[in-house]
Amino acid sequence: MACAAVMIPGLLRCSVGAICTEAASLRLTLSTLRHLTLTSIMKSKRKTDHMERTASVLRREIVSAAKVCGAASESPSVKSLRLLVADQDFSFKAGQWVDFFIPGVSVVGGFSICSSPRLLEQERVIELAVKYTNHPPALWVHNTCTLDSEVAVRVGGEFFFDPQPADASRNLVLIAGGVGINPLLSILRHAADLLREQANKRNGYEIGTIKLFYSAKNTSELLFKKNILDLVNEFPEKIACSLHVTKQTTQINAELKPYITGRITEKEIRDHISKETLFYICGPPPMTDFFSKQLENNHVPKEHICFEKWW
Repeated sequence: MACAAVMIPGLLRCSVGAICTEAASLRLTLSTLRHLTLTSIMKSKRKTDHMERTASVLRREIVSAAKVCGAASESPSVKSLRLLVADQDFSFKAGQWVDFFIPGVSVVGGFSICSSPRLLEQERVIELAVKYTNHPPALWVHNTCTLDSEVAVRVGGEFFFDPQPADASRNLVLIAGGVGINPLLSILRHAADLLREQANKRNGYEIGTIKLFYSAKNTSELLFKKNILDLVNEFPEKIACSLHVTKQTTQINAELKPYITGRITEKEIRDHISKETLFYICGPPPMTDFFSKQLENNHVPKEHICFEKWW
């Protein structure tokens, strides 16, 4: 997801020392936040406006100060950010996104979190990956954002994987297209954390197998390739992936070659259908529509099909 940002006079409920001191001048009241939200919706006539598209979606109340503590190019068109989050009560479920408020930008952005909840618990850090577009928040991330830039974030979204210890064991099939990998990477990383916890403590939620299908135009646009393959190698009996490219024009790296094929096929997805499997799909609308419809046609219960469209 991606959309926009705002002039932030201040932030609610700071608690990480240095950030709180520096963010003290940013005191965002609830009435100000409501005004910014409405302004964002009124200003944008685009169908892709994040605040308009997600107006009915549940959000957490906490709006936290955050500071950019890392940035990197993940592909020719995608930049990743690490944000140190100030509020100790800020939390999220794997797969959710944040409203992204930027000082001086008049629209509120929406970016999926690609890190695991465990990283936030341990380091107070979340990670985002933002594709370059001409939309103001994405432009700010690519052209203006620097280390120590201050923003504000609020969690929202109903697309997530958050099993409880007593829940029935489930297999996961994750189907990603382009930057739709972001929330699915968060889910994959969370699944890996659950596997580590299970191995170390011999208790907690018992997750089944995880299969990632990830498609992009070419291998340079496959984000987080190393992170994904590291998890496959760490849990070879539990995590598997197939990487799909649709417009590759250059030679494929030898390390990637065993995982690369063409387009994701209906048969590949059908082969993973079972009563114990949950499907999470995120990508361009035609892709999410196609695979969710195929799964329904193959009698997968609707409650086992979760999807989120990016625009």
